[in-house]
Order: sequence, then C-alpha cells, then structure tokens
Amino acid sequence: MDLRIFTEPQQGATYDTLLTVAKATEDLGFDAFFRSDHYLSMGSVDGLPGPTDAWITLAGLARETKRIRLGTLMTAGTFRLPGVLAIQVAQVDQMSGGRIELGLGAGWFEEEHKAYGIPFPKEKFARLEEQLAIVTGLWATDIGKTFDFHGTYYDLTDSPALPKPAQPKIPVLIGGHGASRTPRLAGQYADEFNMPFGSIEDSVRQFGRVRAAAQAAGRGADALTYSNTLVVCVGKDDAEVARRAAAIGREVDELKTNGLAGSPAEVVDKIGRYAETGSRRIYLQLLDLSDLDHLELISSQVQSQLS
Repeated sequence: MDLRIFTEPQQGATYDTLLTVAKATEDLGFDAFFRSDHYLSMGSVDGLPGPTDAWITLAGLARETKRIRLGTLMTAGTFRLPGVLAIQVAQVDQMSGGRIELGLGAGWFEEEHKAYGIPFPKEKFARLEEQLAIVTGLWATDIGKTFDFHGTYYDLTDSPALPKPAQPKIPVLIGGHGASRTPRLAGQYADEFNMPFGSIEDSVRQFGRVRAAAQAAGRGADALTYSNTLVVCVGKDDAEVARRAAAIGREVDELKTNGLAGSPAEVVDKIGRYAETGSRRIYLQLLDLSDLDHLELISSQVQSQLS
C-alpha cells in the first residue's frame, strides 16, 4: 500500500509552506506529494495569504525534490485549455525528471469561477472527455508527426504535439462517485482511478463499475491502479487525536467514521480494510500543514507497518 500526502492549499498556504511539507514528504519516505487545484477557500477559513496555482507550485517542487511523485487531485478542466495543459504538464514532467502525474476532472466549484472570472460552462463533463482525448493524444503523437482533433468544444489542426514528457507515459488519474460516465472515462483513459472520501462499501461498488468499464474498453480490469483519498488524523493517544481534530475543525467520531483517524493501530487496521477492496494507494488529506510531527508519526507508526 502506497501512502501519498495530499494538501489543500486554497485553505491557506504559501509556496514555502508547501515546499516544507513536500520536502518532509520525501524525507519521511512517503510515495508522493499531491495538491488540489482550487483558487478559492472553502468553509469558514479565510484562505490567507491567498491561492497558489497548482502547476506553478508543482514546477517549483519539481526542482526542489528528487524522488517523490508529484501531481494533482484534480486539475480542473475549466481552468486550462487542453493544448495548453498538455504543454504545462509535459514541461513540469521534464523539470522533475519524469515524476509527474495528472489528475484531471471536470471542475465543480462555481464560486471560484465567479470570483476570478473563469467561465463555468454547463457541459463540463462532455468537455472533459474531449480534454482527455486531446491531452493524451498530444503526448502519444510521434515526434515529427502532427495531431488533429475536431470535436464539439475543441478544434486542433496540424499541432506539432510538442513538447514531450520525460516519461514514456504520464499517468492519468480520474476519480469520482458518478455511476456511469465517470467509470466509462476511467475505463478508457485512466491509469489510476481514485475514490475520493468514500466509504469501504462505496469503494467496492465504484471500483467494480470501473473494472467493468475497463473490460468493456478492452483493457482489462487490472489495467488501472485503484486508490482512495481520505482525511487523516492520527495521534499517539486520545488526547493527541482530539487536539489534531480540533485544529482542523472536525470531530473525532466523525473523522473515525469518514476518514483515517485514531491511534496508529486503528488507522493501520482501517487501511487494511480498504486494501481488501482492491485499493493499492491512499492519499492522506493533510489539513494542518504546520503540524510536521503528524507526518513523522504517520511515517514511523503507520507507514512502517504497511511496508
């Protein structure tokens, strides 16, 4: 079971804070550092000092880290034209020496679009399907050949399909709870399917849909890696768990029900139950980015038992 660190910088984080967490992620032996792609805070937090752009952040981290994978959960398809996104991600992959992964979603948070003047189209999912075809198609086009795409929303003619990533293929992540369209897209395009903030029962159901969709696409159910994203709150004792829960404005019982919370032993046990669903990777949503002792505890007392 791979453990990856997942951050939500729109809730309030500078680039320097993210760099500190990313370096700790690498030093403590975690598999990857991922971040969300949002421009507006959610809930009661003020979001100060303001948003950071996902791909600018990852470009910086690509030069400041050596081993960990880097990526997004999920890049909003509404934020970037697919041709531009393919260039950005390929360049950051080159900058990292081939450690980038692209999580791509339709975009959903209408308020942040209004706040920053970003169009919020109705047909987001249909656009996402074309975006996936374009981004993956551009990367797969042989050097010296051109790429064309003529869709409902995007039209590319004689694209040189450059630059190329450092990796032969950048892993593409698709995730979500949708019962039909999401599994179909994952079955066709994804290297990894991620179940965000879902129960064990929900994960079994959704992984089954994606496996069936992958088979229907002629790929085979095991062509994808299956993963979960869950909030994490671990403590050496009940008092430490309660303190960390309070720091992120959550209740312990709710976190134990909906996330990975409690003692290291409790968290290891629950991760084991997710592993039984076929999940091979957990993205730990770390909400208090100032608490590096939390990361150290997870590394020494949780990750060590999983390896």
